[in-house]
Amino acid sequence: MYFGTIAQYVVMAKATSVVFENEDNYQKQTYRNRTYIYGANGKLLLSIPIKHIGNKGRQLYKDVRIENDFPWQSLHWKSLETAYRTSPFFEYYEDEFVHLFEKPKKFLLDFNYECMQAVYDCLQLDISYTKTSEYIKSPEEHIDLRTLINAKKQKPYPLESYIQVFAEKQGFIPNLSILDLLFNEGTNTLTYLENQSFSI
Repeated sequence: MYFGTIAQYVVMAKATSVVFENEDNYQKQTYRNRTYIYGANGKLLLSIPIKHIGNKGRQLYKDVRIENDFPWQSLHWKSLETAYRTSPFFEYYEDEFVHLFEKPKKFLLDFNYECMQAVYDCLQLDISYTKTSEYIKSPEEHIDLRTLINAKKQKPYPLESYIQVFAEKQGFIPNLSILDLLFNEGTNTLTYLENQSFSI
């Protein structure tokens, strides 16, 4: 996922180990290439443009290339700055993320792992994870939470509220990008994730 949702990170923070799906087909309208932040006018979508393959049909997620013909990286970083510059912890963490938006990226999956590792480093989250080497429709050895990637079929999760920059204007917006929680809660982020009690 591209800077995954808070619910996704709640699951990871509580897990003893994680297996990431590397062998599935790419699907539109998922968190693979989108994330939602809290802008001045409410919920704001940031979407990574991808190269379309025309009529060739499905392609594996790991083969999806990012479209770099226009400056999406600078637009995304400017959006993050505009949304969170006045948040308590943006300046504390910005150096951990700005480099992700400075050089063109080729493959979406590789970039998403970079983003996730940057978040892990900020959270000091030490999780053992592996990646699949084949696609298994109904895995028996693991709890299958791959549906968490679906942006359009997301069920509401009873997440505790926290202070958000524009909450006085728009109210609390739950389950945004993990960046919203990180820039607002800072070093308390991991404790927040571990204390959520909803079930998937």
